[in-house]
Amino acid sequence: MAQYNECVNVYPPCILENDKSPDFGIEIDEKCQEIHDACKGWGTKDKDLIAAIGGTLGEERHKLSLRYPQLHNIELCKLMDKESHGNYGFALECCALSPAVAECAMILKASKGLGTSEHLLWSIIMGRSNEEMEFLKTTYYLTYTDDLARIVSKEFGGDLRKLAVSCLQAAEEAYDPDFHDEEKAEEDAVALYKAGQGKWFGTKEKEMFKIVALSPPKYLSMVNRTYADKYGYTLIKAMEKELSGKAKHAAVFTCGMKLKPFETIAQLFDDACKGLGTNDNLLICSLIRYQHTMGDVNACHIELFGKSIHDRIREETKGKYKDLLLTLMNKVYPES
Repeated sequence: MAQYNECVNVYPPCILENDKSPDFGIEIDEKCQEIHDACKGWGTKDKDLIAAIGGTLGEERHKLSLRYPQLHNIELCKLMDKESHGNYGFALECCALSPAVAECAMILKASKGLGTSEHLLWSIIMGRSNEEMEFLKTTYYLTYTDDLARIVSKEFGGDLRKLAVSCLQAAEEAYDPDFHDEEKAEEDAVALYKAGQGKWFGTKEKEMFKIVALSPPKYLSMVNRTYADKYGYTLIKAMEKELSGKAKHAAVFTCGMKLKPFETIAQLFDDACKGLGTNDNLLICSLIRYQHTMGDVNACHIELFGKSIHDRIREETKGKYKDLLLTLMNKVYPES
């Protein structure tokens, strides 16, 4: 298993710098004009709109969300809401927002109405770097005047809530080779075993979640190797064995994002598409959030499931909705 030294970030660097007046450049102004031309007059020129907004990455979408209202006196997300609807409309609206604000819109969609799209919600708030988690919490409050921790506590229960609370604290330790050494790795491996497989009755989930949430990826890989050598299971296999229900899936995802992130993201696409019916919100949000990683993720998806993410999109979607998702995918990993 390849070793990852840090979490996979969703936000491009310019987002975390929180620059509200970036250098837009002529390319962004031209892209704004293309979007404007596609939406003006009677009927939307969807092919042109998809080419313009689908052919972007996170940094460009951040700049478009700031620049478009300066040039055309309407927020880009409001224009997309006006011009489209359904899954296609939701995908366009997410593309019309700066990445952190888009994630806030995804969280709101996951938590509003009857029932909660718990899978989508935990896939956004778990497996994040401290910096991105703090930025997301701040952005959510500034966008909706609400506390993300309150939303999570309301929507999740039981072990899933315990894990979510651990992740929301954004307390992952910075890797220090003098502190995160082999001795500590063995100590934590033993603690994990005693909290899970080694208990005569029940599982101390909170202790397991705390170690996983606090451990930086490079160190968790050390713990994982030590655990497997001592007990014959990887940490992920141990969690699959000891936990159950939604908490098990969320814990495996959180651990996977530190140990094997691209395989874990590939699994999100399978989760969105397998079984009866497509989880369109999970499919849309996973592609937009992790678009920049699609080269590595697509390779893992092919190895795990025998088909590309392009194939999955064609099987599960249709029309202009399909065309938009394929355009987003092809921006990073064009089909040969």
